[in-house]
Amino acid sequence: MNPHDELNALIGRFEGAGDLFGQVDHVASSLTPEPYQGLLVHNHHMTVTMEDYHGTPVDVRILDQAHDEEAYCRKIILLKTGGEQVVQFGVVRFNLEYVTSQVRDEILEGSTPLGRVLIKHNVLRHIDLGAILKVTAGQGLAEHLRMGEGEVTYGRLATIFCNEHPAVDLLEVSAPLVPVD
Repeated sequence: MNPHDELNALIGRFEGAGDLFGQVDHVASSLTPEPYQGLLVHNHHMTVTMEDYHGTPVDVRILDQAHDEEAYCRKIILLKTGGEQVVQFGVVRFNLEYVTSQVRDEILEGSTPLGRVLIKHNVLRHIDLGAILKVTAGQGLAEHLRMGEGEVTYGRLATIFCNEHPAVDLLEVSAPLVPVD
């Protein structure tokens, strides 16, 4: 996978995608600084990882979505439950043919983070980490993550396999975190 091609394919479905990033660089997993390395370099659901890191459940807010015969796509933020603190920006492209109608309906409802839905319904899944990204925020990402334009954070591209099929492509970008010494 070429990380820049995959990134462009994911964000290109949404209007205003060009203003999300100032710059995006692929970074070796081993060179990802903490606390981002612990938060991003793994094969687990980011929903659970974000909840563990921030010590609270997270809620999803859908910023935009598109649904056609091939895929359901959505641009989201995750927020700490009960508040407005954003912890993650994401873009999801989901081929819904690999899940039951009950799972599909709950995903389309949009009130529960994707990872939580898959876990709740015990969908057989594994997650392949595609790439770690060093992201310089453009105006759009800065607004979504409530950070300064030009400020740097980290994210990842990943694929979730559902019932042994590559069903979900993800871009997950963490809100800026305080480095660990």
